[in-house]
Amino acid sequence: MLPKVAAREDALKELDDAELTEAAGKADEYVEICAVGREAARRGLDQRAYDVQLIGAMALLSGKVAEMATGEGKTLTAAIAAYGHVRRGHGPVHVLTVNDYLARRDALWMAPVYKLLGLSVGWVTEASTPEQRRAAYNNDVTYVSVSEAGFDYLRDQLVVDIDDRVQRELATCIVDEADSILIDEARVPMVLAGTVPGEQDPVHAADALVRGLRNKRDYEIADDGRSVALTSAGLSRIESELDDVDLYAAENFDQLSAVNVALHAHALLHRDVDYIVRNGAVELVDEMRGRVAQRRRWPDGLQAAVEAKEGLGATAEGEVLDTITVQAYIGLYKTLCGMTATAVLVGHELREFFKLEVAVIPPNTPCVRVDESDRIYATRAEKEEALIEEIRSAHETGRPVLVGTLDVKESEQLAAGLKAAGVECVVLNAKNDEEEAAIIAEAGMHNAVTVSTQMAGRGVDIRLGGSDQTDYDRVSDLGGLYVIGSGRHDSRRVDDQLRGRAGRQGDPGTSVFFVSLEDELVVRHAPELIPASPRMHADGLVEDEAVNYAIEHAQRVAEGVNHEIHRNTWRYSVVIEQQRLALAVRRERLLTTDVAGDMLRERCEEKAESLEDDELVNRVGRSIALYHLDRLWAEHLAELSEVREGVHLRALGRLDPLDEFHRAAVPAFNDLFPKIEERTVATFEESEIDEDWEPEVATLVRPSATWTYLVHDNPFGSELDRLISAVGRRIASSR
Repeated sequence: MLPKVAAREDALKELDDAELTEAAGKADEYVEICAVGREAARRGLDQRAYDVQLIGAMALLSGKVAEMATGEGKTLTAAIAAYGHVRRGHGPVHVLTVNDYLARRDALWMAPVYKLLGLSVGWVTEASTPEQRRAAYNNDVTYVSVSEAGFDYLRDQLVVDIDDRVQRELATCIVDEADSILIDEARVPMVLAGTVPGEQDPVHAADALVRGLRNKRDYEIADDGRSVALTSAGLSRIESELDDVDLYAAENFDQLSAVNVALHAHALLHRDVDYIVRNGAVELVDEMRGRVAQRRRWPDGLQAAVEAKEGLGATAEGEVLDTITVQAYIGLYKTLCGMTATAVLVGHELREFFKLEVAVIPPNTPCVRVDESDRIYATRAEKEEALIEEIRSAHETGRPVLVGTLDVKESEQLAAGLKAAGVECVVLNAKNDEEEAAIIAEAGMHNAVTVSTQMAGRGVDIRLGGSDQTDYDRVSDLGGLYVIGSGRHDSRRVDDQLRGRAGRQGDPGTSVFFVSLEDELVVRHAPELIPASPRMHADGLVEDEAVNYAIEHAQRVAEGVNHEIHRNTWRYSVVIEQQRLALAVRRERLLTTDVAGDMLRERCEEKAESLEDDELVNRVGRSIALYHLDRLWAEHLAELSEVREGVHLRALGRLDPLDEFHRAAVPAFNDLFPKIEERTVATFEESEIDEDWEPEVATLVRPSATWTYLVHDNPFGSELDRLISAVGRRIASSR
């Protein structure tokens, strides 16, 4: 199709802006969409879309995930595809991003293109008001982070007046950083919570009890680092502090749970690795991106336990009113496509969970980046010494260096080590993420040394010679950007994203990873594969094929474990999602029709007739029925959460946990609809109803405040998650 697109170029250039917009309104085939899109970009951005960008747009229009290398112009590709989807009748289009910054940036950046194409564009961020959200979603194209879109959907599912909704139909979404959102975040639940009467937080009391406990004396941490248990000595110590109570007695179950959660917070979660403390609050760190995970919190009292550990007051947890996973939310769109630089490695998962195929788009300019073999050291200390020396050596030549670390703590320790070696550097981590754009813009400058967590891995563009590229030739002659990874991540895709910061659009560049046999990835997933006496040099540098294989194997095992957890978690989520969809259909009927009033006229004939006003019966019936439906759904979710946490115990009796979960979940849901009707009828019969009737009169009080958050993966997991993880490890090891 590309020759046909090129053939339209000269004719489209002859049109004035109004004529181009008119032509854009008639395009509905790939060739015309791409030709008009290219011309609009040339005028609006002074950028002529590359052929490969048009191929990427066609891949998105055909419902695929386009794998496009860093610096290939995915933002413009998405804009042309969004225009095409609208013209082909698939609108409105939501472009789902990984954060608010990118949503706003990309919408404003592409606005001139959309204007020439005759389309309206808006964006939503966490700060947007309901009116601003409604206006943004009324555009042809809306840029929004996946979490904000999901939260808006949840809030819309609880409105009692249809005019209060902010979203329109979920027609088409283009997912930016598709592997991150569709795979890494797929099982993250988005939660809408409501205010409930507060009571003393038992975890804060338990925190004081576990502070004096010592590892290997009072408690023991499992080999996988994901669970911890009190020893007999530790249990006795706690029980004596509580006036010799029996913690394992049934009546002390809540206290035992609080002690265990407090112990997990102290023993397994580490400040500046799993979370940071900023502005008097605990903020979780997304391990895949190294950024603060906005509005994310741990489940099951663990958030409160970490807050207690850090001497902070507990934030409200509230009652869950509704919840949906990222995967289930995205599954609501009729048309789905996406783009990322790293899709092939998760191609089988995209196919399994979303029925998506990957289209690999060639680069506009061949990549000439040199990817060196890993440098492996026997100990972490030797690795760090070699890493600092390598950075110092490159810095002496003036070559810009970008170092990717695995967590905040490591980034700060490395920066201190570099300073001691006489190398000044800029640190980018979750603590100063607001300065990200400015820091990254200059990371390619002559003499620059930037130490970053995985934040620098996605959605950022590092130009050689700095943001204005004044020193481009000088830096290019030195070999371009030098990207160094301080260790291998659990996911090869995260490593590949870091590599991809160098070598954009044919620029020179180099990448290398420093690894030690003491790194957590190796210790956790492949200790048995490390030879007793690997071949190494005097400085600790290991050169042994068996060790190289062990590190590759450790990454494959880690990826396999995550895939198996995703698969099994989704199996449990499927039944809840099917129930939520069935409930949503019922709720929509109650909200938009008089079905509740009809039921009351049938079941409460005498009282309904006494009111002599059908519209009043409809209004009151709708309000009462919606209240009880939402109330019962919240109770149902709480019940399923308890079942989900306890179902692993049934596995000990050789029962299938999933079957047992379904055995509890399905009948409970089947009872829901009759209960809604029963409670609606009872409330109607008991209420004093007149023209001024309001729900509060019948004590149908909804939460006075609601808030949204994402449930962070429980780092130590429930017993069920640990069982799943063990299964995943066995499967991955056998591959």
